[in-house]
Amino acid sequence: MEFRVPKLTMPDVRQLTTDATTMFSRAVQYTEEKLGNAEKTEYDANFETLQTRYDKTKFWTEKIKMQTESSLQPNPNTRMEDFVYHKLDRKPPERANNTEQLGHTMIEAGTDFGPGTAYGGALLKCGKVQLKLGQAEQSFLVATSQNFLLPLVNFLDGDCKTIQKERKLLEKKRLDLDACKSRVKKAKSLEARQTAESELRIAQTDFDRQQEITRLLLEGVSSTQAHHSRSINEFVDAQTEYFAKCHQHMLDLQKELSTTDPSASPNLFNRGNRGNVQVNTIVNPSGQGQVSNNMPGPPKQARVLYDYDAADSTELSLLADEIILVQQTVGQNGDWLMGQRGTQKGKVPVSYLEMLN
Repeated sequence: MEFRVPKLTMPDVRQLTTDATTMFSRAVQYTEEKLGNAEKTEYDANFETLQTRYDKTKFWTEKIKMQTESSLQPNPNTRMEDFVYHKLDRKPPERANNTEQLGHTMIEAGTDFGPGTAYGGALLKCGKVQLKLGQAEQSFLVATSQNFLLPLVNFLDGDCKTIQKERKLLEKKRLDLDACKSRVKKAKSLEARQTAESELRIAQTDFDRQQEITRLLLEGVSSTQAHHSRSINEFVDAQTEYFAKCHQHMLDLQKELSTTDPSASPNLFNRGNRGNVQVNTIVNPSGQGQVSNNMPGPPKQARVLYDYDAADSTELSLLADEIILVQQTVGQNGDWLMGQRGTQKGKVPVSYLEMLN
């Protein structure tokens, strides 16, 4: 394979020489400044304040952006995958969040146990609400990404890169200016001094123009902060709406479960309020921590909590979740009731029952 070196014309050679000389002068000036052998042009106090404010804004914007991304997507592998899709300008695949996955699992389990059972029915109800919570979370993530995270990203990828570029260029112009000032001081002949002063005037003009451009960009940071303040309000609004939806979904679920779960019926539980936590206390006239079996009057319904195998012909075998009739009998042991299922009768243990009325 033949390699051809491009031919350089005289203007190209002159430009390369000029660029090399400029870079060398900047390097010398920078080194002498660090060693304390050369003076450095200082920016005015207002300009320094603008630079400090920009540096703080950039630093904290990067931190807030990173923490927001971690909050919206805690899984670092998934964040990296989304980043790659973004760089490839492709839409990431749709994924069920953890709450939705929990909902699907509960629904599958409830279906397997049977919607007619107390446990299966509760799982189905809870699973459906988990799906609603997951959907509310998805809506919150979309709103936060568009209204809060995106402005941060746009600032870092747009304004920040432009300001960084102009600040670097300004620093180069400052080094050129100070190098010219140094040459003026070191000029020994009149001709050398005149040449150095002419270069100094040009360098001063370039420096002033670049400083004004940079100043205007730095002043624009104040409007950026105002825009980010509005984004914070939208973020808080999205959070408020999200938590309000979750709270309402849970209240609806709590109400639905309490109407179908006999353990929440008023005659068995005394609902007290300790702080913000609702406590259900079993009412037991005997004070032994069990449901009282002192039930004069007609038979009452009870739900069986666990399977029970009868020990003899005087007892009644039980199946979990079935509904039976129970009644107190004269002289009956306090731990037992007389149970009835259809035409079958027998003693049943009180600890295996939940009273329905």
